[in-house]
Amino acid sequence: MAMRLLLIALLTMSPLVAKGDIVICSWNIQNLGWNNDKRFDKVAHVANHCDFLAIQELMNEAALERLEQKIETTSGEAWSSMASHALGRSTYREHYAFLWRDSAVEYDSGAVVFIDHRDAFAREPYSARFLSRRTGQAFAAATVHITYGSSIGDRLPEIEALTDYWQWLEEVYPGTPRLLLGDFNLRPQHAGWAPLRELGAIPAITEGATTLGLTDGHYANLYDNIWKISSTLDVSGRGIVRFPELFGIGHERARDVVSDHAPVFVTLGSATVAPAPLNGGAYQPTGIASSCIDLNTASPERLTALPHVGPARAAAIVELRPWEASDDLTRISGLNPARLAEIQDSALLCE
Repeated sequence: MAMRLLLIALLTMSPLVAKGDIVICSWNIQNLGWNNDKRFDKVAHVANHCDFLAIQELMNEAALERLEQKIETTSGEAWSSMASHALGRSTYREHYAFLWRDSAVEYDSGAVVFIDHRDAFAREPYSARFLSRRTGQAFAAATVHITYGSSIGDRLPEIEALTDYWQWLEEVYPGTPRLLLGDFNLRPQHAGWAPLRELGAIPAITEGATTLGLTDGHYANLYDNIWKISSTLDVSGRGIVRFPELFGIGHERARDVVSDHAPVFVTLGSATVAPAPLNGGAYQPTGIASSCIDLNTASPERLTALPHVGPARAAAIVELRPWEASDDLTRISGLNPARLAEIQDSALLCE
């Protein structure tokens, strides 16, 4: 594990986020560190939209140091980073990493790779506790890259093991809001997530897609996400940064020199994301609006963003429309008063 802290003169430039709080991102930066013509300047430009970034598919720590240097040049600010050791069961091994803006975030404690006694994970998750310098808010960030395998069935054992890991995070970082960031290779609506949802975890991103299709403008799968407990952090926005549009390049080129995944983000408090094209021009962001969820008009997919609401309960909500009040959700099997209270406390429902 390595951490670096450079103090450099600040350059005059417009900030990407408001100074109230922070933007937390997750990004699978495809094979970062291999000899693959990666454009570190473009990667840094995208990463600069974040205050804190969890990285998957880091192939060596030298690449993380290079990215940190590039983003300091891009942003005119000091950044820090840390990485796990190489993880994997075969000759193919990856590191996880965290990269953060020093003016916004600081490392607090507890950097650790999960001790996987069940040997459920091909690449054990990596986590640490951080603080927002802007508000003092603590959060535990954990990152994982679920094995893709040859079918969805190959992914489900690791998804199931995340339930134990989620509870382990609560023990390791007691009283600290948890964020599970990564490339899960599974849509958040899949039934395999039911055990984690039963513990109150919900996905930040429920619409759109994050993997770059071969056709320009087409995104294929919603595999990247940030799982959280709804009531423990002031999540004010969420979304996907479709970075090829930032550079005016096609998907084939973007996959070759940046990544085949787009980053996902959540904003806390008053922070906002303002995607900035590299060479000027317009950008139309595609992500999840922070608008509320209407029980009578929301799509089944949108309804699954609510705590304890999976595809089956979302379908039941649609079938029993119209709803006069959220209190009536106890008509849905399994939504007892305690779970209803979590839904109402999530601040996701329209009033």
